[in-house]
Amino acid sequence: MELRVLRYFIEVAREGSVTGAARALHISQPTLSKQLKALETELGCKLFVRGNYNVHLTEEGILLRKRAEDILNIADKTVEEFQSLNDVTGGDVRIGCAESWLIHHLAVTIKDFRRQYPGLRFHITSGDTRVVVNDLEQGLSDFAVIVEPPDLSKYNYLTLPGGDTWGLLMRTDNPLAQKAAICPKDLQGVPLITSPQSIRADLPRWCGETVDKLNIVGTANLFYNGSVFVREGLGCLLVFNRLADVSPESGLCFRPLFPKLETRMYIIWKKYQVFTPIAERLVDLLKERFR
Repeated sequence: MELRVLRYFIEVAREGSVTGAARALHISQPTLSKQLKALETELGCKLFVRGNYNVHLTEEGILLRKRAEDILNIADKTVEEFQSLNDVTGGDVRIGCAESWLIHHLAVTIKDFRRQYPGLRFHITSGDTRVVVNDLEQGLSDFAVIVEPPDLSKYNYLTLPGGDTWGLLMRTDNPLAQKAAICPKDLQGVPLITSPQSIRADLPRWCGETVDKLNIVGTANLFYNGSVFVREGLGCLLVFNRLADVSPESGLCFRPLFPKLETRMYIIWKKYQVFTPIAERLVDLLKERFR
């Protein structure tokens, strides 16, 4: 299975048309069709259902698309790394980040780093801990910034200064907006939205076994999407402070939880990881700032 053919396959899947994909790839339609047929023969299954004007992925095709995207991302990152081996002044660094105001510490560090190494290109991917750690494990990221204590058997880590304080994001017309802080008993019957990660790891630290009594009506792993649902009156969002726009025009307000619930943030990378020169220099600065 050649990388070139996988790129052909991905382009057809994106276009939904062999003709459109051939045009985008600057090859003839018969050549592309022949390559796709050879790929199906190699794998022993049909990848597309062909119609008069377009094509659709079969279940096997959907599986291959996910695998092919992962393979091509790793291949492209590998090429980038080898191209950067002799470049000590620039190159690409990829970082997976959980959502947190504490990310500003990382942003300030990279800003200072780019003064000395202006050729650095940084690529930030956002997601919860599961998503960003998975990218790190697959080699798609150089670092991950997470809000759960790291597995010390697998990762080196640095702790960012400070912590994120949990609270309730709600509409300003919610009766709970009149309170200075939110206790577990205040949330009885209140429709709540939060991340799957917080249900598993954070809220039990705050309210113990009564976490099962919370009325979780939905989950959101990124803050902004959850805040839109809050604004539309679908529930209140359990989230970190300093992420939301709570200006008078926003129609939203934030109240901290009581007892206080705080989460730390960690920069992690795989043990024995071999970095490009530019990433190695960034690690040195991160250690200097946060060790």
